[in-house]
Amino acid sequence: MQAMDIGLVGLGVMGENLALNLERNGFSVSGFDLSASKRESFAQRTQGLNAQAAASLADLVGSLQQPRCVWIMVPAGAAVDAVLSELSPLLNAGDVVMDGGNTLYTDTQRRMQALDDSGIHYVVAGVSGGEEGALRGPALMPGGAAAAWPLLQPMLQAIAAKTDDGQPCCEWMGPGGSGHFVKMVHNGIEYADMQTICEAYWLMHNLLGMSPADMSKVFREWNQGELASYLIGITADILAHTDPETGGALVDLILDTAEQKGTGKWASQIALDLGVTAPTIANAVFARTVSGLHAERAKASRVLPGPAPRTAGPRDTVLSQIKNALLASKICAYAQGFSLLKAADREHQWQLPMGTVASVWRAGCIIRARLLEDIRASFERSPDLDNLLMDSHFSVVMSRCHQDLREVVAMGALHGVAVPSFMSSLSYYDAYRSARLPANLLQAQRDYFGAHTYQRVDRPGKFHTRWID
Repeated sequence: MQAMDIGLVGLGVMGENLALNLERNGFSVSGFDLSASKRESFAQRTQGLNAQAAASLADLVGSLQQPRCVWIMVPAGAAVDAVLSELSPLLNAGDVVMDGGNTLYTDTQRRMQALDDSGIHYVVAGVSGGEEGALRGPALMPGGAAAAWPLLQPMLQAIAAKTDDGQPCCEWMGPGGSGHFVKMVHNGIEYADMQTICEAYWLMHNLLGMSPADMSKVFREWNQGELASYLIGITADILAHTDPETGGALVDLILDTAEQKGTGKWASQIALDLGVTAPTIANAVFARTVSGLHAERAKASRVLPGPAPRTAGPRDTVLSQIKNALLASKICAYAQGFSLLKAADREHQWQLPMGTVASVWRAGCIIRARLLEDIRASFERSPDLDNLLMDSHFSVVMSRCHQDLREVVAMGALHGVAVPSFMSSLSYYDAYRSARLPANLLQAQRDYFGAHTYQRVDRPGKFHTRWID
């Protein structure tokens, strides 16, 4: 076997497509998978290319030029630990191991610490773009051992998606588990973005009685303006797709139970750990969990009452309101995501480049959107921006859209249509813009039953009151 540029462990759809992407861009690849059938499939698919299938991890390592670089693309968790336990004894100081899965960043940091004495450089690489992105150009969020970046940069930036201005959607995120943390936040925003789009679709269906074909035209029109994004575009395609067997819209035949892999849940849990307000992201996760209660919901629909039917309003007016509500909610989701990034940055001292994060997300990834160029520009103007809502551009957009968000939330409530992401975005916006909140009463309650003390607005210090004699 000739000396290859990179080894790739895990030849599932993502791993195999990344290998083909690397080979197409001039890098020789040695691939390995525990599954013999996947190794055989890889060998057949790469026949005649500068790629080969290794029979074992030892064969894969032996096939690589030094310093060796091994990219792991296996499911997060125990599978990564299993690969590392077998792989690390085969490597030397200066070699590079890169985990490209959706790994919890604390697991990444644990593995980095375990390899500290070996001299092996451990790198994380958040990968977004799905099957097609892996093959044609994903967004990549590498971080970890900075000494490995000069070796990896030519390969990763070559295979990454490119923005309209030619920039590769791959830049170094920082030390530790930063790359996986950035990918986790990306996925949290993705959950929120998908849920708000679903709520817009559901309002069109329930309030306006629109057919999927008619909705497809609306989403396709929206994809030409401020809402332009990958997710809006594929929504238009999905709604236009007909079932070959029945001739009806395929979307109407899909069971309304959504699955998840855990990254949105992690983002919500870690937001709580870091004291970050991220309700739009969290409620998108809860929307998936309640969708899983299909049998219970079917029973409840026959027992629990809802509001009487009422007129929603003129179609064009309501559509315009939904469009602005969708934009406002999307901005709130991004604001929450970047607030989570900033909080983790303060906690771990990663020096995350916020503008660069937004720039990397502009192409290749699932949340790629026109909006991200405005976010990149926001952090270029104000690197220490507290919250995206405070940026001059986004404050103007929210001034224009917040009333329609209120109208749409009210419509959902009055018509009995669940819109948790829209509702939580509005509450987030209103709480953030409020100079005073009812937490003064809450703190008095805590002091009443637990002597937790409180602060006063008229003088410094901590105070406790005996509320009853």
